[in-house]
Amino acid sequence: MSTASASAPAPSSLRERKKRRTRQLLVDTSLELFTERGFGNVTLDELCDSVEVSKRTFFRYFTSKEDVAMAPTQDLWLTFIDVLETADLGPADRPVLLLIQETLLTALDRTTTDGWSHRVLLSRNLAERTPSMDAHGLHFCERTTRAALATLHRRLDIPDPADLRPRLAVDMVVAAFHCALASWASATGTATNTTPSPDSLSAHTRHAFTALAAAPTFPVTPRQDTSPRP
Repeated sequence: MSTASASAPAPSSLRERKKRRTRQLLVDTSLELFTERGFGNVTLDELCDSVEVSKRTFFRYFTSKEDVAMAPTQDLWLTFIDVLETADLGPADRPVLLLIQETLLTALDRTTTDGWSHRVLLSRNLAERTPSMDAHGLHFCERTTRAALATLHRRLDIPDPADLRPRLAVDMVVAAFHCALASWASATGTATNTTPSPDSLSAHTRHAFTALAAAPTFPVTPRQDTSPRP
């Protein structure tokens, strides 16, 4: 093989690496600026100027300020969809809830690299005080849920398209992960110089899944004192 032919794929690879670096720089810079100055106090022009890219370039990667600020968690769920599309779905008659849980844990393992968990922490802290980010997250969650359901119906033998159980299974896993994310963030702290452990988030997620399995049979006893509170 000649030297020329051996190095031929390099330009394409170089372009892809440059695109990934540009996208990551937009995410990191946005989280830094939004955290320091507040989400509403940073314009899109200022963000693009800080990264030295045009708004046209920005819109190649993201649809809005909310989109770039929420990229860390959105990347996890996009990886989740990719795993669901491509992974071996395992033996027959496996509970769909277990399948979805294992898919999310696999996505976590693939995503939690290169400071991802720190970006998630910053993004989550921003979303808690930014209503537009919260609304964006709800829309993204619904789109992702629909994509997951479409994949499940395409790859699994689910005779009734109107069967509610796959949708409820996805919703329960999403809810459990939100609980895990909240407990992980609370345990990690909110300091911007914190370096949270991705393994810790996986552990919180597994704990939430264990709690989810026990929730349907969780016994409770009414309190004896039922007088109205003052």
